[in-house]
Amino acid sequence: MTMELRHLRAFLAIAEEGAITRAAARLHIGQPALSRTLRQLETHLGVRLVDRSTHHLELTAAGRTFRDRAAAALAAVDRAFDPGSLAALPLRLGHSWAALGDLTLPLLRRWDEEHPDVPLELRRVDDRTAGLARGVVDVALLRGEVAEPGLVTELLLEEERVAVVPAGSGLAARDTLTLADLASWPVALNTVAGTTTLDLWPASGRPTGTVEVANTDEWLTAVAVGRAVGISTSATPRLHTHPAIVYRPLTDAPPVPLVLAWRSGTPTHPAIGALVRLARDLVAGH
Repeated sequence: MTMELRHLRAFLAIAEEGAITRAAARLHIGQPALSRTLRQLETHLGVRLVDRSTHHLELTAAGRTFRDRAAAALAAVDRAFDPGSLAALPLRLGHSWAALGDLTLPLLRRWDEEHPDVPLELRRVDDRTAGLARGVVDVALLRGEVAEPGLVTELLLEEERVAVVPAGSGLAARDTLTLADLASWPVALNTVAGTTTLDLWPASGRPTGTVEVANTDEWLTAVAVGRAVGISTSATPRLHTHPAIVYRPLTDAPPVPLVLAWRSGTPTHPAIGALVRLARDLVAGH
């Protein structure tokens, strides 16, 4: 059977809603029809995309991989049929936090001066690849190890880590801090796009508690109200100041690589090369 866009939209609805019933209601079709569409897609691909053996519908490993591909494909289709996209093809630059630090505004200003016919759109997307895997951006600024397959990366710089502590705490009175200094506090961990894990500490001296958050705003709040301490990079204090938060150099943690990344093996935006060159130039002159 020939696959159609409706098969992709049906599968994404199921993946996002987590239930056939809710997905059918969202698509305004009957549940049996949606189930048939899913079976047709699985038959065509020759794999099971959805695990129906549990009480709650869950995607299989193949289903999770196909979800990202389907989302990227539909994003490309929607963009192709957007009448506004014919006037100018914007370059969508994703990031999950801190962008290019204090070079973010110079990057945008220089781009506008040098490439007035190609809008550069800065988009915050709270996931591990800042929207690249889902096709909602063309290129992304990513921190830490990039394990997603199919991405090309260009190292821009390595950022030093900083400790982030409540302003009223005893830690705030110190000029510098170590990992051991933070271990007596719960640590706020951005489990979606952060670069901090308990593996930073030796096994015998890890913090006893964590506060898991999904984005930078929640992370900052957890520290500001005194529920946790955090670890970030030198880019964060330049963009996120708060009267209840103090940043201190962290002397014994490794730096964090900052890279530009884009998808390989698919048509890419023709201006990505120009963005890489501009970012390199700004970092070199900083």
